[in-house]
Amino acid sequence: MSLTRVIRYVTRPECAEENTRLVAAVFADLDALKPEGLQYKSFRLEDGLTFVHVVTMTGQGNPLLASEAFRAFSSTVADRCTEGPLVLEATTLGDYRG
Repeated sequence: MSLTRVIRYVTRPECAEENTRLVAAVFADLDALKPEGLQYKSFRLEDGLTFVHVVTMTGQGNPLLASEAFRAFSSTVADRCTEGPLVLEATTLGDYRG
């Protein structure tokens, strides 16, 4: 069984680059840790301020919590935002080469 979450938020203009750096640190940490049962994508939309993350987890627990960089990112994300973060659970209807 898998759980997919879509997270969307809008950063303050002065925080967008910092947010991008923090997201990059999360992916670097995940590359080193290689947690099982995790698919994770992050997007910065064309306005430069809106970010969307798509996380699919299989198995027990949240493998992102093994990442110190993720814990640091998520503990301060609300401080960087003007809107959100909004977390929605999603049901996969199809997946072509996911």
